[in-house]
Amino acid sequence: MGKLDNKIAVVSGAARGQGRSHAVSLAAEGASIIALDICADLEGNTYPLSRPEDLEETALLVEKEGVRAHTVIVDVRERAAVWQAVEEGVTAFGGGLDIVVANAGICAMGSGQTLQSWSDTVDTDLVGVFNVIQASLPHVNDGASIIATGSLAAQLGSATNQGPGGSAYSFAKQIVARYVNDLSIQVAKRSIRVNAVHPTNVNTAMLHNEGMYKVFRPDLKEPTREDAEASFPAMQAMPVPYIEPADVSAAVVFLASDDARFITGSQLRIDAGGYVKTVPWKG
Repeated sequence: MGKLDNKIAVVSGAARGQGRSHAVSLAAEGASIIALDICADLEGNTYPLSRPEDLEETALLVEKEGVRAHTVIVDVRERAAVWQAVEEGVTAFGGGLDIVVANAGICAMGSGQTLQSWSDTVDTDLVGVFNVIQASLPHVNDGASIIATGSLAAQLGSATNQGPGGSAYSFAKQIVARYVNDLSIQVAKRSIRVNAVHPTNVNTAMLHNEGMYKVFRPDLKEPTREDAEASFPAMQAMPVPYIEPADVSAAVVFLASDDARFITGSQLRIDAGGYVKTVPWKG
């Protein structure tokens, strides 16, 4: 018996990274998964994104847990396409959603940024969250759980010195946090919960790319992963360079389950002390 037996979940950005981890972790607790991902690169992003075979691998991993998987290649920036994708998944599973994980995101950093980086980041990390959640609302059952992926960046404030991509990332995640707060009030009478998780550095392709390495090691012309990992721990109070996707997935599963049935409107930091290290107590 799993905590999420017979539940239906939609997860965006599910082809790899945190999204895949969330999908498989939810499946391990009994939830069937509607897995969404773009499976293509974006002009304004500075590192390669997923491919169709990545989404196929996620589906196989989900099905190994003994539940169903339904995949849709879709760009979360495109409202009509997202509504169609969610409708398709819900129909395939017989109607109704119990869990929504709006996770798809990019973070264009380093020297390859352009104004398109601003647009693609806002459209993916903010508009994409709106699209996935708004498309799901007509289908969510009473007592459902909606979870958005934020970031420690949302908690630390503006990052206008990080170029258009970095600035857009911080902006988008801050508005996602406010959206979660305000939406939670609107759906509370149906016992639908809306929360955000805010990770620090996570061991995924969003962190491990040349642009991000240059952010952490601006003193080097062509920093390697090894070079950057020497600086990664500066983000956290705990002596770790980053957390694993599974660390975030554990929080997602908790928020999706009845264990968190009275938790809503929360901003859950999974940041190894990154926030308390940086922001003074204001009590």
